[in-house]
Amino acid sequence: MKLIVFSKSFKQDGITELMARAHDWGFDGYDLAVRPGYVVNPDNAAEQLPNLVAAFRKEGLSVPMVTGNFDLLEPTHPTAAPILSAMDKADVRLIKLGYFKFKPADQPDYWAEVDRIRRIFEAWQETSRRYNVKICYHTHSHYCMGLNCAALMHLLQGFDPGCLGAYIDAGHMAVEGEAFDVGLAMVKAYLSIVAVKDVMQLREENGDQGLAKRVWTEAGKGFVDWDLVFAELARVGFAGPVSIHAEYKMPTPEAFLESAKREVAYFRAKRDKALA
Repeated sequence: MKLIVFSKSFKQDGITELMARAHDWGFDGYDLAVRPGYVVNPDNAAEQLPNLVAAFRKEGLSVPMVTGNFDLLEPTHPTAAPILSAMDKADVRLIKLGYFKFKPADQPDYWAEVDRIRRIFEAWQETSRRYNVKICYHTHSHYCMGLNCAALMHLLQGFDPGCLGAYIDAGHMAVEGEAFDVGLAMVKAYLSIVAVKDVMQLREENGDQGLAKRVWTEAGKGFVDWDLVFAELARVGFAGPVSIHAEYKMPTPEAFLESAKREVAYFRAKRDKALA
């Protein structure tokens, strides 16, 4: 299991800064955001992605995956071909798509939406074979299709696991009330990437009742059982990337960087314990 960090939070960083942070914090590489405004973006990916990956490899760092923009949902999207061809050239083999949203009040037929997305995934399967890049879909809570492993398998079951992959997220699974080991068992054949982020749920008053409020937090301060997560990943022999998201809010940029560095050390210790 390689621990990588999602570069979403480091939009201002160039190649040198990203490499220096990886060495300083002690992680293995990046889940690289290939989005407008980042060091690698859809407009420069053809040249910049292979250059960045080559520079990283010389430093002993890896880029096993990239994350496209939120609207990268279909292979006809104008950024799809430029990014995937650059990934093939750079030998980066995993990409995360955006999210298909679902609200029953707006889309009352859930299974019709499943069928629609599966037709899109059929096209992605052919695109995957063309570029030799696996297309991965992320379990994201709160009105997203595939919000946990059970729902994700409605979309993936029956497709070629060499082309389409499950990108599971322990924090979002916890929010949706899905036991990590049970969800893992569901997606095992498609398991490609794991995201790690911690979360708390607080009661928020709402008239004469309460609502659950999600609060993303530094690892170890929420309610995800990280010993279980890493023990289960080790038990099934998962050898893919574990992407650290660090998507919580802190009062200052400096406080965020200190917290995110602690989080990397926390997850590194949990991984090493599970693999010992």
